[in-house]
Amino acid sequence: MTELTRTLGTASPLTVSSMGLGCMGMSEFYGAPDEAAGLATIHRALDLGITFLDTADMYGPFTNEKLVGRAIAGRRDEVQLATKFGNVRGPNGERLGIDGSPDYVRSACDASLQRLGVDHIDLYYQHRVDPKVPIEETVGAMADLVTAGKVRHLGLSEASAATIRRAHAVHPITALETEYSLFTRDLEDEILPTIRELGIGLVPYSPLGRGILTGRLTAESVAQERDSRNTRYFPRFQGDALEANLRLVDRVKEVADAKGVTPGQIALAWVLAQGDDVVPIPGTKRVAYLEENAAARDIALTADEVAALTDAVPREAVVGPRYGDMSSIDNG
Repeated sequence: MTELTRTLGTASPLTVSSMGLGCMGMSEFYGAPDEAAGLATIHRALDLGITFLDTADMYGPFTNEKLVGRAIAGRRDEVQLATKFGNVRGPNGERLGIDGSPDYVRSACDASLQRLGVDHIDLYYQHRVDPKVPIEETVGAMADLVTAGKVRHLGLSEASAATIRRAHAVHPITALETEYSLFTRDLEDEILPTIRELGIGLVPYSPLGRGILTGRLTAESVAQERDSRNTRYFPRFQGDALEANLRLVDRVKEVADAKGVTPGQIALAWVLAQGDDVVPIPGTKRVAYLEENAAARDIALTADEVAALTDAVPREAVVGPRYGDMSSIDNG
């Protein structure tokens, strides 16, 4: 039976659909944007009970929030809406750094509310930690947004364990969004134990390893125009590293074939099996892939199958760091 909801956080709990939808790729980074396909995908997601939608002001830039806003018009009450601030971009897409200053927090929230066409954001994340601004000041300003009714719950993205503790002491943090999949498990060492101690939920982005765990990805498919995976920004998708990593995917396929499901579905089922405080947000801009991902909610893995998948992709076997430039990732 499909598990329809999960609850993120205990001090400031937010009940969301058990799987969310990452909307970023509808507007940027993974090939040409397709607004009509994006709208159709979001509408289908809501019909399937995938109502936890994830966006950010920087996606597009600025266009993804507008797309999500159009998609949920008339259906706002069905949706748990998450967006982010902090990665500053200009109107032409230029990256202008990270800003966690209180004034920026306030202005960014107001701009997101306007683009989304809503009166509140259910979960508002700091997208990246600003090393120039004490986290207490940033979260203090975010807490003011809760008091003002503009935001319901607070989150962090790519924050270290130490930063999470400091933030949570200012205002309850409901969720941490960070990369987590069979291909990326470094948070298991310190971050995951910390958020569980504090009662903070986990929202894994890229739970399919940026598509590699679907089993459909090839060197040729990554080479399409406007696909950011075909750049030095993502070393795991370059040359020999990609070849080695695709061999790991073949091992995941073996477990999936034995289960009678797709590699992507079993990879998502593995993430879902990591705890009922974990809500993955696989991204797609195609209805067919959304439907495939949604079916992973029905897959019950045995302890032996979870172990087999974990063993199929040893942490040290994945070739290449997850980003070519890790400087924006908080090490607290």
